[in-house]
Amino acid sequence: MTVFKGYMKILKKNLGLVSIYLVIFFSVAMALQAAARKDRLEDFQKTSVNVAVADQDDSILSHALTDYLGTIHNVSEISSDPAVMQEELYYRNTEYIVQIPKNFYETCIVQGTPISVTKVPGSYTSFYVDQQINAWLNNIRTYISAGFSQEEASKAALVQPTAEVSMYQDATTITETPGYTYYFRYVPYLFLAVLCYSMGYLLLAFQKEDIQKRMQASAISIRRQNLEGLLAMFTLGFGLWLIAIIGAVIMYQKDFLASRVLLYYLLNTFLMMTVALSLSYLLGLFIKNSNMLSGISNIVSLGMCFLSGVFVPMSIMDKKVLKIAQFLPVYWYESINETLSQYRTVSVDIAVDIWKSMGIEVMFTLAFLTIILAVSKYKRQR
Repeated sequence: MTVFKGYMKILKKNLGLVSIYLVIFFSVAMALQAAARKDRLEDFQKTSVNVAVADQDDSILSHALTDYLGTIHNVSEISSDPAVMQEELYYRNTEYIVQIPKNFYETCIVQGTPISVTKVPGSYTSFYVDQQINAWLNNIRTYISAGFSQEEASKAALVQPTAEVSMYQDATTITETPGYTYYFRYVPYLFLAVLCYSMGYLLLAFQKEDIQKRMQASAISIRRQNLEGLLAMFTLGFGLWLIAIIGAVIMYQKDFLASRVLLYYLLNTFLMMTVALSLSYLLGLFIKNSNMLSGISNIVSLGMCFLSGVFVPMSIMDKKVLKIAQFLPVYWYESINETLSQYRTVSVDIAVDIWKSMGIEVMFTLAFLTIILAVSKYKRQR
């Protein structure tokens, strides 16, 4: 196992670089997990707007409108002086000013004249408050038409029914994206970045002319040398895959282990590892020095991940970019990851699509291996 040990010694010298990428990856994963915990459906709250009320009527209904707005928004009372109102809007002390006129009941309730309001230009929250004021006015008109007094109508309109919403869940679909989906979305970058650098340094060391001549003159056969080299590379890839899976288990524990699509995640990441391993070996055959290695590794890892939905979700990417990304292996990995994030269990139809995507990943691996064999044979003959 002399050749295998030689690969491992070179890899050991580059563990610092590998550790840096692992720290970056897990730091990003932890940050995404923290953000995902805050972004829950049950955390929904009504938006409160800074609303100012200029009450010129000082009546039961005008006070009722002020109290109603106060149950939803941050309400303050201001003077009806135009200069004061302009100053409040200019300094953004308020976003919406309600001017309740004198004879509010006759003007706005009976005659239906709209309440005069002043808004921050271009503010979408103004439509939100407009709708609530119109709804309150319509309720008051309905209660008064039904024979309620102004005081009774004010109390009745203040008590708004609370709508109860229950999210529909079935045995297949998921209403909230699991946290580990974001974790596995970034796995291709980890594999590509670490393996491109590691494989590049390994091949740089063994492709030196003096080293190759010594290995050819060695008592160890070429076949044995190649097998030990492949074993070392697979050990590197399998170790990196194992670290990624153990990290997911530690971070997400029962949520991940209890997932019914766990095996699909494991197989998908393993296939992505084989793709990254074969691609990094292929690139390593053309690398002449460490500067060239750094440039090619960054271009391949970052470029492929940006185009294939690793750093930007596929749902918001341009369709033309996604069509180009279909020629890249990471696209098919991310396609499976996006599909698994939507389902608790995988039906037959969904499974067929997943297996097709996995098959394409295998084809990419075989294609890279074929090119590797052709390039290696050409170099030996030369």
